[in-house]
Amino acid sequence: MMIKKSLPLIFLFFSIYGYSQKIINKTIESDYVDSIRTLKIYLPEGYDDKEDKNYPLAVVLDAEYLFDTYVGNAVLFAAKDKAPKQIVVGVQMAKTRKKDTYFNINNGNLTSDNENFYQFIKDEVIFEIESTYKTSPFISIIGEGTSANLITNFLREQTPFINSYICINPTFSDFIGSQIQSYNISRFQKEDNTFYFYTNNAAVFSDEKQTRIGELQQLLSGLEIKNFNIINDTIHTKSSVSAISEAIPRAFNKVFEIYSAISKEEFEKNVKELSPLDAISYLENKYLDIEFLFGSNLGIREQDIFAIEKIVIEKENGDQLLNFGKMILKLFPSSPLGDYYIGRYYEEGKNIKKALKYYKIGYGKMDPADPNADAFYENILRLGGR
Repeated sequence: MMIKKSLPLIFLFFSIYGYSQKIINKTIESDYVDSIRTLKIYLPEGYDDKEDKNYPLAVVLDAEYLFDTYVGNAVLFAAKDKAPKQIVVGVQMAKTRKKDTYFNINNGNLTSDNENFYQFIKDEVIFEIESTYKTSPFISIIGEGTSANLITNFLREQTPFINSYICINPTFSDFIGSQIQSYNISRFQKEDNTFYFYTNNAAVFSDEKQTRIGELQQLLSGLEIKNFNIINDTIHTKSSVSAISEAIPRAFNKVFEIYSAISKEEFEKNVKELSPLDAISYLENKYLDIEFLFGSNLGIREQDIFAIEKIVIEKENGDQLLNFGKMILKLFPSSPLGDYYIGRYYEEGKNIKKALKYYKIGYGKMDPADPNADAFYENILRLGGR
């Protein structure tokens, strides 16, 4: 799959400005690697240990050049309501990259030093952050070059705990295809979870590197696993550095698509042909997944309610309006919309007394200054109420 759009970098620069005060520098003494390692930790705006709110975790390798770019995108996407706010931990590797990630070129296996670094990330870095901060179950891991190759090894875990594998400008071994096949990725479909695997290719890479990435992407594209989303990207650029800056927001677009409001593409692909009851279930499950994965209790976005409104009203004679209203009240009790749809259900059934009851309850939840309040009150007047 080729992704054609990415966010202009100028917006990224504006989003980066001003978050430096939220960065925590932390050293960690490891039982696996032989030196004290430095972590950079970004806590999102509004983070509070006392609040009952959790945040997805992103582990960024090669932090000396990937951390700021990732955090900048995280700030921007969250501000635009396209992704949840995230806790981001960066692992500094400038002096240890070769030891940490340069694999055995003769067989593609990790060296003993690589394995130690792998365990350091798995058992110490992630454990430290999850033990200290309020994290949700959703974990992303991000790396570039040989670090991207190391990331693929997390696919071998018997119980997958990484949700999003973002491999930027990956330097894979000649054996990457057989290694991925040995991980038996089809077993992921047994997990009650959602996974994403991103790789990018680019014409600026050497022919050899392009071939290895292309072969892996072709292999992955043949997998049909409902909960394992493959993002095979191709970036058209004359610089491998600019490919890095483009890859992260392009990965975000897919990895956090479930968090975003229902797009035109999502509606056409997943919602348009649903029955009213199935459309209601789709919307309810979408927000339950958002809350579980990302720790974000959004209630429900009004634009998503309106996205399926036509299906509920026009199909099956509006018989599901009652269930629609009840679902909205459960997820978003402060909204008048749930009461409106229940009132409409009873009005369609000529039960004017109950219709008025729910229209009045919904109107009572509205601020008189709300520009929609007068229009809502028209429902009450139409049925002879006051």
